[in-house]
Amino acid sequence: MKILVVGATGVLGRSVVRRLRAQACDVRAMTRTPESAADLAALGAEVVAGDLVDSASLARACAGADRVLAAAHGLLGRGRYSSERVDAAGHRALIDAAKAAGVQRFVYTSGLGVSADHPVDFFRTKFAIEQVLKASGLPHVILRPTAFMEQHVHEFNGKGLLEKGRAQLIGAGTKRRNFVAADDVAQFAVLALTAEPAPGSAIDICGPDNLSNNEVAALYARLSGKALRVSHLPVTVARALSVLAAPLHPGVARLMRMLSLPDDAFNETIDCAPLRRAYPALSLTTVEAFVRARIAAAGIAARG
Repeated sequence: MKILVVGATGVLGRSVVRRLRAQACDVRAMTRTPESAADLAALGAEVVAGDLVDSASLARACAGADRVLAAAHGLLGRGRYSSERVDAAGHRALIDAAKAAGVQRFVYTSGLGVSADHPVDFFRTKFAIEQVLKASGLPHVILRPTAFMEQHVHEFNGKGLLEKGRAQLIGAGTKRRNFVAADDVAQFAVLALTAEPAPGSAIDICGPDNLSNNEVAALYARLSGKALRVSHLPVTVARALSVLAAPLHPGVARLMRMLSLPDDAFNETIDCAPLRRAYPALSLTTVEAFVRARIAAAGIAARG
């Protein structure tokens, strides 16, 4: 069985390839930048060049594949790689290519709470692609993870405190959110790709904790021994900046709009107990364990 991982050098795709190769699965790793996949090739993955905005490359990548994981996105993209081209048209083209190639199972990475009327266009697009996949007739599993810790806990929050002595947040930072580690999501992706029979048609994937951005910043400060310094960009300023940024960088504008929405615009919390009960053999990383690992990676001895 050959498994195609689309977006193989992303934070989720790379983890999935590593886990699949650890199980000796036949993996084809598709990426726009094959030169960045030397570590995956060293594991025995077949690295191929492919691009969601190039339908011919998708047909080549899908040829001979039995199962496909779509693990790429264009949330922050612009120009040729705008979200409209990658997340919408690109994924429609990938589904078409997989169906034409006779793929036996398509695993799509969506998001928790996607809907047709979601206040964020990225999640409306994810919902629309779910509907395209369901209508395609392809056997499929939809993964709906919460916010990845790698971006929303570290890159957008704690990294600034560790490297510059200050976390920079948009808005009050009071909204409680659920965060999940990409490697934990990879466990579910591997299960969705390899299990017989498939583990249902959709899996909502979460982490153990619902925390606010302020609480995340405080956790970084406490565990690193650094002073808790947090700057808050007012949401009115963030919205104004998003308008100015939109023509030049629509992806950044989208992120600023999303992070400046009112706390009650859409729910981002979830009780993870049902997921734990349904999949007791799979581990889930706490935010504290994730933060400790990031602090250690920065060469700082974590406290407590």
